[in-house]
Amino acid sequence: MSIERVRRRRRTPDEARLEALVCARARLLSGGPDSVTLKAVADDLGMTHANLIHHFGSAEGLQSALMGSMVADLSRDLEAAIARLRTDEGAPLELVTAVFDAFAEGGAGKLAAWIVLKGDLSHLEPVRDAVNGLVHVIQEKLGDPSDASRDRLSSAVLFIALSAFGEALIGTPLRNMLDQDEDASRRVVAGLLPYFVARSERAN
Repeated sequence: MSIERVRRRRRTPDEARLEALVCARARLLSGGPDSVTLKAVADDLGMTHANLIHHFGSAEGLQSALMGSMVADLSRDLEAAIARLRTDEGAPLELVTAVFDAFAEGGAGKLAAWIVLKGDLSHLEPVRDAVNGLVHVIQEKLGDPSDASRDRLSSAVLFIALSAFGEALIGTPLRNMLDQDEDASRRVVAGLLPYFVARSERAN
């Protein structure tokens, strides 16, 4: 994805921050974390290096703001998936697709890897409520409010989430190596998801 440099122009502080975050995200998606530098983003936007320092303080400040923005987007996507699940009585594949889509859009896989490598997991806190909400909604649909059921369904959501992040990071090359189509990972996860449901039903 090419990032087009623009001519310098006057911006409000809010506009400058927003445009810098949009540019930084594009750089993250196209070139990885190492491409997200104050100089590169400033050049792309036709801004001065000093101007970006004024808005973010440092390269780490820009990266931190970017992580916060992307995690907020991911959290909203998960909440949308939860809302869809509350009204959609579809098959496990539809649930898995909703979560995979939430993690795939906007570079969430690269974001997760970046957060882990930087060692500051506090940026993942906004996702906590959405993930726990997903467990709660699945539990509601199964009609089993027990703590044992929640533990099993938490394992199911962990399984889905880990698979979704793995797919976002390395799914395409792995699927190509194994001559699998683009929906293969989702089908595998959806096919195994009833195992967790069956365990919940047997426990009642």
